[in-house]
Amino acid sequence: MLLGILVVLFFIPTADVTENKILVAQHPLLIVANQTATLVCNYTYNGTGKEFRASLHKGTDSSVEVCFISWNTTKISSNSNKGFNCQGSNDKDKVIFNLWNMNTNQTDIYFCKIEVMYPPPYVYNEKSNGTVIHVKETPIQIQEPQSAIPLWILATVTGILALYSMLITAVFINYWQKSKKHMYHQSDYMNMTPRHPPYQKNKGYPSYAPTRDYTAYRSWQP
Repeated sequence: MLLGILVVLFFIPTADVTENKILVAQHPLLIVANQTATLVCNYTYNGTGKEFRASLHKGTDSSVEVCFISWNTTKISSNSNKGFNCQGSNDKDKVIFNLWNMNTNQTDIYFCKIEVMYPPPYVYNEKSNGTVIHVKETPIQIQEPQSAIPLWILATVTGILALYSMLITAVFINYWQKSKKHMYHQSDYMNMTPRHPPYQKNKGYPSYAPTRDYTAYRSWQP
């Protein structure tokens, strides 16, 4: 009887508490406003794998591999698709994918894939719900043209020219005032040139002879 019970128990299937399985959880939506996104792939794994590979895939059919990271106990390597700027890193129970310089054409749903590469058996996670990354259009910023000459140089040159102009104006005003004063002094001098005697302009007197009084030469009459 006891032997029969043992045989029955031997054939009853038991649950494998060490089931080799990977579960992945992602945030459903990620809004990108500055062309930079950080997608976190949280995962659980109860196996004994030592070498892993995690990758990020774009599209509903996961047809485009954006980038991947692989690691073991001693080494980590990462690579990115030419059409993307992506860098992966791993932490305890999660993989982080950083993307930058994203554009609106890259708006899509993204899936994380976690794989156990060694030791066998090869295991990977079932497809998760994914994360929709919505990349907003970046507004075009119009920058005012900047002067090739620095502002402090323009200010210095302007100040020097203003000072030079003031000095030239002061010198001109000083010279004008002195010239005007000199003209006033010349007009105050008396005209000392000798004059011709009245009614005797053609008598042969030199032009510089003084005028004589001819009344002193008249004959005396009683």
